[in-house]
Amino acid sequence: MLMMLVTDKQADIAILRTLGATPRSIMGMFMVQGVLVGVVGIGFGVSLGSLLSWKLPGIIKWIEHTFHVTFLSPDVYYISEVPSRLDWHDVGWTALLTFAFSLLATLYPAWRASRTQPAQALRYE
Repeated sequence: MLMMLVTDKQADIAILRTLGATPRSIMGMFMVQGVLVGVVGIGFGVSLGSLLSWKLPGIIKWIEHTFHVTFLSPDVYYISEVPSRLDWHDVGWTALLTFAFSLLATLYPAWRASRTQPAQALRYE
């Protein structure tokens, strides 16, 4: 998504460069945007995933009761319910690694945006 944004905003980046923005400040702008997208995604993912994990047995019972189905029939399967345990240590590590990967994924598009040459980007505008 950030690469598409950099490609789409070439003319705007070139105008910022002609107004005196340094490559470092352009890179910083795109890094902030990428980090914000990553943090919002992590927040939604951790919230919804934790809620689902915490309420999973109740959700399965509700689905079985509402639709008259049995997910894990004791006649067929060794276990009769879906085990679910929320371990905050694992959630924290997963969120931390996801943040690191989103930061790494932001580096290349931000670098590409900072390398925009104003004359070339504004030539056909």
